[in-house]
Amino acid sequence: MIGKKTLNNEPIPATKVKQILEEFSKNYELRYEQNLTLDHVTKFNKISLEDAEEMIGKLEAIVKKKHAVRIADIMPEDLSDLRLMFAKERVSIKKEELENILEIVDEYRYEE
Repeated sequence: MIGKKTLNNEPIPATKVKQILEEFSKNYELRYEQNLTLDHVTKFNKISLEDAEEMIGKLEAIVKKKHAVRIADIMPEDLSDLRLMFAKERVSIKKEELENILEIVDEYRYEE
């Protein structure tokens, strides 16, 4: 654990976590959990930090920040994936809003 108390409790995208851990690893040795986290975000990182922050900004007009960050990390491909993300949430989102979210996500999807 880096610190002993929480300074800020704000959702951040996985790309930001990757950047933080890479910067931290330049000066200190990462612990086991930190190495696992860095490996995970490196393998599953789908967009750049700039794109993620821009996408989150656009998504915040439709959903809360915590949902926008999760959408940016997962990059759902269709409505069923997106609905699964909100299955346990007490948020009612209309089909039009879900389609708008998918349009925003598709703008940032890299061609593989």
